[in-house]
Amino acid sequence: MAIAGLLVSVALLIWLALRGVDIIFAALLCSLLVIITNDLPIAQGLTEYFSFGPLGAFTFAGKFFLLFAAGAMFGRVMGDSHAAASLAMAMVRKLGAHRALWITTLACALLTYGGVVVFVVVFAMYPLGLKLLQEADIPKRLFCAALALGAGTFTLTALPGTPSIHNVISSVSLGTDLFAGFWLGLAGGIGMFAGGIWYLERQRRLASAHGEGFQPGPRDRIVELSDSELPHWLVACLPLVVVLLTIMLPRILLLLFGEDTLATESALSQLLNFANKQPIVWPSIALFCGTSLAVLLFPAVRRNALHTIGLGTQDSIMPLVNTAAVIGFGGVVTKTAVFAESTQYVLESSLPPLLSMFFSVSLVSAITGSASGGLQIFMQTMAPAYLEMGIEPETLHRIATMASGGFDSLPHCGAVVAMLTITQLTHKQAYRDVGMITVVIPVLVTLSLLGVVALGQ
Repeated sequence: MAIAGLLVSVALLIWLALRGVDIIFAALLCSLLVIITNDLPIAQGLTEYFSFGPLGAFTFAGKFFLLFAAGAMFGRVMGDSHAAASLAMAMVRKLGAHRALWITTLACALLTYGGVVVFVVVFAMYPLGLKLLQEADIPKRLFCAALALGAGTFTLTALPGTPSIHNVISSVSLGTDLFAGFWLGLAGGIGMFAGGIWYLERQRRLASAHGEGFQPGPRDRIVELSDSELPHWLVACLPLVVVLLTIMLPRILLLLFGEDTLATESALSQLLNFANKQPIVWPSIALFCGTSLAVLLFPAVRRNALHTIGLGTQDSIMPLVNTAAVIGFGGVVTKTAVFAESTQYVLESSLPPLLSMFFSVSLVSAITGSASGGLQIFMQTMAPAYLEMGIEPETLHRIATMASGGFDSLPHCGAVVAMLTITQLTHKQAYRDVGMITVVIPVLVTLSLLGVVALGQ
């Protein structure tokens, strides 16, 4: 009963998401099914495991509210000020409208590799992407997939040196540095990027051949203006530059002054310590700075700044609540005995250590719908056993990190739900493409690298 309940609940959540059922209701229903079939206490399951546990919905919402709100404010101001349209048109003139998916992917990759949180990237890129899509007449579903490719695949788990939370979790847990498994990560990153771009371009050509083009969502606001009415693109990019530089400022200062600065009592040391210890507050401050600069620079939003920023705050609520509900479901699942037993079963299987490790990470990430959550659980509970089996720490670091970014992106993944909510698309409309980009291609690339490592041993 317990095993069936867990499997049915995960399958039901995926099915309901694909059917377009409200994700909050779906997450609550499936959480209740897990609680009942696994004999968990109902009151504690709903009020603690689902709501306030380590992977609880309100734990997540409370932790990330400021970041979601700041990102939505920045996105709304960049859209309503026409700065996003100006940047989009400048890139279209330079590179051609038909390269909109390349532009989106590379811009997102640059942002996330620079340390910008995925949710911030989606909020910042969306108003810019709308104009790109309109000019190129590309379906929004492919823009969503390009967002996922640039912000949620190779820059998060594969490329060596990335400051993503996934790379940091592996580094802290194993005592390795962020560049561990350099060649594996580089090969994996190239494979994910190449496979993703090939798929996107193929789908773009097919969509054009079938007459499928851009259709704005019900809340999309695309104002038709002449080039003379748009801000100059150099001015338009200043708020985005301020956001990026502010987020990267601690790393820049550390490179300039060295890590010894952290041990002093100077104002610079206090700033660096604050930024390093506040991975959510610091990017939020950067977004507030970018929003403030945009308001000062652009008359289109300056006249009604508070109203525009307030609307941006409202834009953040549904993505945050939807994502939190799915995270809460993962919080319930991790409290079941079946979850612990299933991970232990994979660990003790007769599979080769590398393949067993891949399935262990994938299983935990798939059930929780979270790459970072799945990787954290794996590192805390199973990684020492695989080190004892003889897997090198650097190899374990990179392969486990890459594996966490495959099956985590099933339809009930919190980041997928947030992205679809922000872009006003349903799972039925967009998940086929997102799934190919974030699940199928990364999994195939990671398995291919496993084969290469096995041959080299």
